[in-house]
Amino acid sequence: MSYLALARKWRPRSFAELVGQEHVRVALGNALTQGRVHHAFLFTGTRGVGKTTIARILSKCLNCETGVTATPCGKCASCKEIDEGRFVDLIEVDAASRTKVDDTRELLENVQYAPTRGRYKVYLVDEVHMLSTHSFNALLKTLEEPPPHVKFLLATTDPQKLPVTVLSRCLQFNLKRMPVSLISEHLVKVLDAEKIAHEPAAVRLVAQAADGSMRDALSLTDQLIAFGGGKVDEKSARGMLGTIDRDHVTKIARALATNDAVQLLAASKLLEEFSPDYAQVLDDLAALLTRVALQQLVDGYEGDELYDPALLKELAAAISAEDVQLYYQTAILGRRDIGYAPDPRTGFEMTLVRMLAFRPAGAAVTGAASGGGARGAGVSGAASPPPSIGGAPIVRPASAGAIEPVQWIRVIGDLDLTGAARQLATNCALLEHRGNTLRLAIDPKVARSAAQVEKLGQALTKYLGVPAKLEFVEGAPDVETPSQTGERRSAEALDAARKSLEDDPMVRELKSRFGATLHPESVRPTEQ
Repeated sequence: MSYLALARKWRPRSFAELVGQEHVRVALGNALTQGRVHHAFLFTGTRGVGKTTIARILSKCLNCETGVTATPCGKCASCKEIDEGRFVDLIEVDAASRTKVDDTRELLENVQYAPTRGRYKVYLVDEVHMLSTHSFNALLKTLEEPPPHVKFLLATTDPQKLPVTVLSRCLQFNLKRMPVSLISEHLVKVLDAEKIAHEPAAVRLVAQAADGSMRDALSLTDQLIAFGGGKVDEKSARGMLGTIDRDHVTKIARALATNDAVQLLAASKLLEEFSPDYAQVLDDLAALLTRVALQQLVDGYEGDELYDPALLKELAAAISAEDVQLYYQTAILGRRDIGYAPDPRTGFEMTLVRMLAFRPAGAAVTGAASGGGARGAGVSGAASPPPSIGGAPIVRPASAGAIEPVQWIRVIGDLDLTGAARQLATNCALLEHRGNTLRLAIDPKVARSAAQVEKLGQALTKYLGVPAKLEFVEGAPDVETPSQTGERRSAEALDAARKSLEDDPMVRELKSRFGATLHPESVRPTEQ
């Protein structure tokens, strides 16, 4: 017996078997139950979402020998013949191959005659947008006033190409792209029924690659079963789809979390031996960053099959919410621009460099790149604490006494802190250090997590040599955090630059003689 492809074997034969498209199923079911079936339907949507499948199910509903029903029996001669594609009163037409007006006229010549076997004569026209203008004109009159025994079911992936005169004569149903979760769920059901071993991550990869099409998902699954020697595992899925192991994306994300340029470029170099699609790597990185952002935003977010929840929690604690957004935006812009780079690898590496080079003020880049390249990472005038020398934490001698508030910015530079915990420290100002307790005024606009507070407390304990206790005060008056100091100095430098430009004799001369206009928002201070 010949093998039947999964996409054909698992094609729905009733509305109950249909996956998704609930809005279409409910509307058609109610119309059939109430006996209010329109004479012309138009089903639109991308490939593989069920347009012709729904049209064939509707044909069975109209011609089932038990009567017009939303639940055809599937056992009578009419239902079986429609399933097998040999029902004489279901005329299926591929408009892509029959575009001429003569083809349409020939098709419509028999509209006036009663059905041979069924209750209705059903015309299913696929890719109807491919018909010529003359063909549409020939179809219009019949669409407007068809005989009572005729139903038109039109399907298209491009409804914008249909004349409005045709659209106005049809009930239009726009079929939605299938969400990844729904495709994954259905693939698991199919693989279980077929008794094929499968890994959740592999199923998820196939569902994502299907891009909203259930038919494509089933076809890719067929291909993966052959590629993997009868099983569906993550390694085979990545090999077939051309995606890289997620461990490589994880290494890149961890290097970003620690602001380590050396490790970041090392991870990029390691990718080269796999000859990856660098645009796909950026897509995968953006997808991981999306999950990290959700982990930071939603309590109890558990992720999905592709990334371990423990990894998401680790990255969410190590990377500030602002940096996650910056890295994500840089990744998708790099994805867009990678085709303009001298070569894909260069474009990919430049995107990674941008992620560190354009981080906000107060963020230090570690590794070999922090010597001369990190100067442009912050805003001029920002009060960024210097990183610890040699990467080793400094221990404050007990004889030094209590930390004074004015020393706080220097203390931050000496602490063994990175990522989100360092961001928390720069958004705090020291009010008082008494005994083992440090009272910190925190910017009320800045959120803090338990993980950030714990890391800051551990760093201060190392620094002081005794257990440190932190007390936070929100909105303390007349207190400025290092981050606020940096913002204020940047604003002052910007104001000074604008005033200097406005007072410049040459600028005044240009305004006087030529009516020139100065745009203050375009002025930026230069670094000293």
